[in-house]
Amino acid sequence: MMNQSFVTEFILLGLSQNPKVEKVLFVLFLFIYLATIGGNMIIVVTIVCSPTLFGIPMYFFLSFLSFLDACISSVITPKMIIDFFFERKIISFECCMTQLFVSHFFAGAEVIVLASMAYDRYVAICKPLHYSSIMNRRVCGILVGVAWAGGFLHSIIQMIFTLQLPFCGPNVMDHIICDLFPLLKLACTDTHIFVILVFANSGSICIIIFSLLLVSYGVILFSLRSHSSEGRHKALSTCGSHITVVLLFFVPCILIYARNTSALSFEKNVLIFSEVLTPLLNPIVYTFRNKEMKNSIRKMWRRLFNISGNH
Repeated sequence: MMNQSFVTEFILLGLSQNPKVEKVLFVLFLFIYLATIGGNMIIVVTIVCSPTLFGIPMYFFLSFLSFLDACISSVITPKMIIDFFFERKIISFECCMTQLFVSHFFAGAEVIVLASMAYDRYVAICKPLHYSSIMNRRVCGILVGVAWAGGFLHSIIQMIFTLQLPFCGPNVMDHIICDLFPLLKLACTDTHIFVILVFANSGSICIIIFSLLLVSYGVILFSLRSHSSEGRHKALSTCGSHITVVLLFFVPCILIYARNTSALSFEKNVLIFSEVLTPLLNPIVYTFRNKEMKNSIRKMWRRLFNISGNH
């Protein structure tokens, strides 16, 4: 049962209280948000509209990852952009809980998608003869279903113990969004047990899955010794992109959630990197050295220009 809370809204301190700085930040974050949505949706549309790419598990998961990145950015960034116009940055209790639930839902799903992509690369490189039978459409569909279910389970567990917290006094949050540790600092109760629950549900998941991914990529890189130089170069290029994205996602996740509540003074900066910049960097990382993606994007744009030209 939910504890009684007298707080109906929270005041976010944001990144700056200087109006001139906030105008600059508004332009910067608006550009980042538009570039993030544009970049990720170009990848989604390119893969979905290209039958050859959509039928390949690696690109199927990449389109799902890009969709999740666009969703995560849309949960966090628009509210932050709008807040730059206001001296008092207010978020209602209900909106705060919704933001917390949705952001962790998509982030939880992304963890499983990244693990699925690592598994896909492991099968492709270490068991190439069985790849088509192991990574078939049914398996890919199941993994996507597991990602949605895992994200929901992770987020609902988070919400169950967050809603037990009583908020009866301070409502000023030194943060840019509603997140677990800033909320714990405002609760009118002893939160030591809740800190342990946050670590168990978020911190430990980040550490365990990150460790498993590093081990799996270690196995993949070790097995590449038997491949030809051309095959090794192609596999390293693909795995390099995956490893970069994994590091961009999991290192901030571990810094934020696998710690004591007061151990990180620059949490806002880390969260901006993970929730705002990482979704922007992911499409760049995956397309910069990927010839198939770049060629497919060019073909898609040519088709669009030809259609508009004909009209």
